[in-house]
Formats: sequence, structure tokens, C-alpha cells
Amino acid sequence: MSTIGRRALIQAAASVAAAPLLLGNAPAAAGRKPAPKGFLWGAAISAHQSEGNNTNSDAWLAENVTPTLFKERSGDACDSYHRYDEDFALAESLGLNCYRLGIEWARIEPSEGHFSNAELDHYACVLAACRARGLAPVVTLSHFTVPLWFAKRGGFETADAPALFARYCGKVAERLGGLMHLVTTFNEANIGLLVALFPQSEAGAKLQREAQAAAVAATGSPKFSRLAFADPAITTPLMQEAHRRGYDAIKAARPELPVGITLTTQDIQSAGGPSLVADYERRLYGDWTGVARSHADFFGVQSYTRLVFDEKGMVPPPKDAELTLSGYEFYPQALANTIRWAHRTIGKPIYVTESGVAVADDTRRVAFIDAALDGVRACLDEGIAVHSYIYWSLLDNFEWTSGYAVPFGLAAVDRTTFRRTPRPSAHHFGAIVRANRI
Repeated sequence: MSTIGRRALIQAAASVAAAPLLLGNAPAAAGRKPAPKGFLWGAAISAHQSEGNNTNSDAWLAENVTPTLFKERSGDACDSYHRYDEDFALAESLGLNCYRLGIEWARIEPSEGHFSNAELDHYACVLAACRARGLAPVVTLSHFTVPLWFAKRGGFETADAPALFARYCGKVAERLGGLMHLVTTFNEANIGLLVALFPQSEAGAKLQREAQAAAVAATGSPKFSRLAFADPAITTPLMQEAHRRGYDAIKAARPELPVGITLTTQDIQSAGGPSLVADYERRLYGDWTGVARSHADFFGVQSYTRLVFDEKGMVPPPKDAELTLSGYEFYPQALANTIRWAHRTIGKPIYVTESGVAVADDTRRVAFIDAALDGVRACLDEGIAVHSYIYWSLLDNFEWTSGYAVPFGLAAVDRTTFRRTPRPSAHHFGAIVRANRI
């Protein structure tokens, strides 16, 4: 593992020094109880959304065809591929003790069966730098993106996809597993099932078909498949087998490394009969709950809002509801409800691996964090063992089809200079973290 570059360290120091410090932690932590022993406080990013220039992935192609579903291209993103230690320094300055980040499959296996030792070395340096900052790396192996060659051959709609994914998992675990604290195979493995729950306009469906046709034309492959827009009836069982095989491959290489899974765990509520909750939970999670029970050492809860259904389908938020910039109802209470669901349904150790909000008014981010943590404390008081709170996201980054106009970050990022500027909510969260009270 090579030493972190001098320039990166100087940039990181300058970035943190320029940020105003919040002195004291009494106001933010007032009334909170000590966190459980070993509790992980963190923030998250993903590879494609923050690294920049992930040119060999399916997402990059999909962003650059015409027409496209994406409002903007990811481009340089936050340049975290080069500035990762700035990000770690920022997290360290807030008192965090863990950091969730992604390993990009498209970089590590740029063509089928050919693994890049240079990229594996790069990620070894990233993980070592993360640990050097006192941050336990929580690593995701596939955060919605796959290599372009994999997408061109059909992605997770082909019978041998599980074997290919497991081979990648095993290779990463052999080389990098010793530097990881926790690892998950997929981010929100049930994302296709969530997408299927949302109503889609005819204009939206038409654009999706046209964008798919553009990707097929650009690649010359009629099999081109992206996970979020593939048929979940086909992809779900193959991804479940991919997770099981990936879990086994990681354990074969690193038996001691905890391997988990994350799902999108939105709070399902009913505006009709009580039976609707069970019905829509089945639609959102399918058989993933069984997979989590049999092939996971821990379960990652990733909750943002509630979804309400009646007999006709999804119900829009109330007219007087506060909406976030991502279009969700502002509803931090969802986190506690989904933790309770995971506890009674899956029964594995629970980590909050994503919880966050996109707002223009940073005081609402502070309010969201406080309310979400109140929910975690309520669950702890009920006897539910919750082992982390990881905020999404450390940085304003590329929010997929929404581009850069949806700020989830504790820190803003200048799109030209890449300067990271912590918001007041970052210092508020940091005060709670340093007090270690929840």
C-alpha cells in the first residue's frame, strides 16, 4: 500500500482549517443518553456519485446518450477519486468514527475476467487512508452501477450473472477485505421493486423506452440492461443468488469479515385497510427478507420517508405536507418505524446505513437529523440493538437522474474548485457525535 500523497494531505488540511468549528456540544446533545458501546457514527458516499469520471460503467453510458433520463452528467462529480483524503479529513473533523463508501466494479474489472491490479491498489490506498483518519470503512461492492461489459451482456437478467458477481466479490475480498470493517454486497438490492411501486406517466414511460433504445444503439447490444429499469421479476431471483454466492465468496476469502445486505426500507403505511401494509411490504421486499435471514451477518436500514397506499395504489403526500427537494415527504419518523420492521422481520444486527434529507434550508436538515436520532433512541429504549447511524451524505453529490440539484450533503461542494464547505448541520451533527449521545 503506497503512502498518501503530500498534495492530498495538504489539500485536506487546508479544507478542514477553512471550515469554522462549532465549539462545545451541550446544545446539540442536550437531553440525549450515552450511545451504546461501539456505536458507529458516520456519513456515506457512493463510488459513482462522488468519484467522478467513472467512464467504464453502465451509468456513464446512460448519462451520455440522447435522449437520456439524466438531467445532468456526473462528469467530475466531487472528484473523490483523487480527493478522498479530504473527505476523510472532513469526516474526522466532525468526530465520526466510521465512513461508508463504495468500491467501483467497473474500475476493478474493466473488461470481463480482467482485473486491474492498479485499481485494486488504488482502493487499498483509499481504505488505508480511511483507517488512518480513525474511520472504520463500511464498504459497498455494488451501488447501482455495474461495468459496461456486464450491462451489455444483459446485466442481472442473465443466468450467469450471479457467478460473475461472486467472482468479483471474491477478488475484492482477497485483496481488500483485511482493510474493511463491514462490507455489503448490494446497495438497496430491492431498488427495482421500489421503482415498480411508483406510478409512472406515459411521458415518463416513453422517455424510458427511448433512453433504452439509445443505449442499445450506442452499445450495439439489444441485451443492454440497467438494474433500476430492468424487470424485477427477472432480476430479483438472480440478484438474490448473486448475493448468496457473493456472501460465500467473501467468507471463503475472509471468514472473519462481517458481510451484510442493505435494502431500501421506506415506511409503508395504509390509507385503507390494515392488510394493505402487509401486501405492500411483500411487494417492496419480496423474498429479500429470507435472503437477509440466511445470508447476512447484519442488516442495513436505509430509510428516507413514508409511502402511503390505498386500494388504488400509492397516495400522494397530504396537501399541507412539507416536501423535500427529492420530492419525498419530510418524515424522519420513518427511520424508527423501519428499524422496528427490520427487528421483528429479519432479526439480524441492525445498522442504519443511510438516513438523510435533501433540503435548501439547512435548519430543516438539523431538524431531520434530530428527529431521526430521537427515533433511534426510542428503538434502543425498546430493547432493539441498533449499531450505527450513518448520514447520507457527507457531500452534495451526483443524485442520479436528478443531477446536482438535490443537496443531501452535510457539506456543499463547489462544482469548479471542488472545495468542501461544511454546513451548520455538519457541525450540529458533529457536536452530537463528539458527545457520543443519542
